[in-house]
Amino acid sequence: MLPAIFNNSVFDDVFSDPFFSTEPASVRSAFAKNSMSTDVKEKDGNYEVAVELPGFTKDDVSVEVKDGYLTISAKKEENKDEKDANGKFLRRERYQGARSRSFYIGKDLKSTDIKAKFADGVLSLTFPKEVAPVEQEKQLVSIEG
Repeated sequence: MLPAIFNNSVFDDVFSDPFFSTEPASVRSAFAKNSMSTDVKEKDGNYEVAVELPGFTKDDVSVEVKDGYLTISAKKEENKDEKDANGKFLRRERYQGARSRSFYIGKDLKSTDIKAKFADGVLSLTFPKEVAPVEQEKQLVSIEG
């Protein structure tokens, strides 16, 4: 947060605080700006990709290969209904959102060339730097958990 002197209003500073958000804390953490922080490294002729997805489960995440692009998507739905003893709502909150990120990996890589694992909020992908040319269609990558 910058002081009000650097922007238009002192209220911008106050109300931009996460405390005033209408989204539940678990959703805010799942959809924070850096919720898809990614590290890519090269090791032993392979690329190793680690994508941080805090607040997501394996079932919320999908990995797809199509037209030379590796696309990682995460979707979260949250529904919290609380009722009193008479069945009247005291609070009702719903949130739905999605994140997606794509990387060009080359047209010759197939989904079977990619190993994926999801553990502790981190999606880990390993795939070879170079593969033999092959024509392909959209393919899903299975994620071990």
